[in-house]
Parts: sequence; C-alpha cells; structure tokens
Amino acid sequence: MSEPLRIHDMPLDERPRERMLTQGAVSLSHAELLAILLRTGTAKESALALAHRLLHVCGGLQGLSESTIEQLQACKGIGTAKALHIHAAIELGKRTVKTTIGMRPALRNPQEVSALVMEEMRGLQQEHFVCLFLDTKCRLISRETISIGTVDQTLVSPRDVFRLALKRNATALICVHNHPSGDPTPSQADIAMTERLQEVGILLGVSMHDHLIIGQQRYVSMKEQAYI
Repeated sequence: MSEPLRIHDMPLDERPRERMLTQGAVSLSHAELLAILLRTGTAKESALALAHRLLHVCGGLQGLSESTIEQLQACKGIGTAKALHIHAAIELGKRTVKTTIGMRPALRNPQEVSALVMEEMRGLQQEHFVCLFLDTKCRLISRETISIGTVDQTLVSPRDVFRLALKRNATALICVHNHPSGDPTPSQADIAMTERLQEVGILLGVSMHDHLIIGQQRYVSMKEQAYI
C-alpha cells in the first residue's frame, strides 16, 4: 500500500502556504485555507486531505461555519486543538463582518445593503427580521434585529420597528429578512408587510427606502420590484 502524499512532498509551488505567500489567500481553495489552519494531518492522510474530508463531512463551508467544537471533534483526525483553531478563525470572520457596522457605511442601493448583510444572514436557519436605521445622508445609525421567527415565517410589529426608528432619530430605514429555504422570492405575507410598514413610515415621517429578502447568495429588492 502506497504512502499518503504529504504536503511537504508536494512541489513548492503547489503547497498551500507557499501559494498563499506568492499568490495571496484569494487564490486558495476552501480546503487549502483550511489545511493551513489544521497545520498537520493524520498518519494516513495529509492536512489537505483531512481538510477535504472535513468539508465533505460538514456539508461545505457553510456547514463548517455552523459546526460546534464538539461536532468538529467528532470528525476523525480533528482533536481539541484543531477544533479550537477552526472555531476561532470562523468567529474572527464573523466579527470582522460585524465591525463593518461600526464604520457607518452609506447604504444607497440594494447592492450596498447586500454586501453588508449577505454573508451573515444567508445561512441562518430561522427567519430574522432586521432593520437598518439611517440618517439624512443614508449612513447607517444602527442595526437592530426586530424579530426571530421560524424556518418559514417571522412576525413583525410596525410598532416595534418605528419605536426604535424614533428612538435612534432615524429619518429612513431599510428592512431586511432572510428566507432559510435559500429562495428570496417574496411571499404575499412579505408584500403585505412591506406595504404596511411603508404606510406607517409615511405617517411618522420615516422613509422606508427598501426591503431586501436574502436567499442563498441571492436577494430580492422590494423597491426594484416596485412594491415600494
């Protein structure tokens, strides 16, 4: 039986670390980046082979990001240290996304909103209804999760939305919620909720700029669909 191919046996220009140094992290696959975190493999497989197997067991990168330390350790070859390294890297990535909020970005179109929320919201297993409160220059004042529902619906009260809008001195808002199914097509309930929130906003002097529905790497803008 032949010995498994080790990363150190690979040509220099094919090794993940060397490729990252010369070509940048963006050139590496998910498995190659994960192999760098793992550092070592097992007696029977290289770090790269272990990374491929772990991604397969978890169901891809999204599944990996949702795995607990205990679930990672359940994969043969992943001990406590490796599980902690992976979990820490994932948590840093999530925090990096969240720090963008503190920079008060201007949100002037659906693309900018999607860039802000997509990575965090597309993999959620329950519907989250989020409001982005804006100032007169469309800069983000705050982001608030209004409601967390089930796998296919969430209940939102206009009172909760606009109470926070007035408390934050917002002049406008953008609503965002996800569809755990991955399909961002608006339901009749989504359309009715959008119309109701827009009506209340007009009465209170808070403009509803848009309502985005987040799917799996896709979104639907209710403004672009002419519901706003």
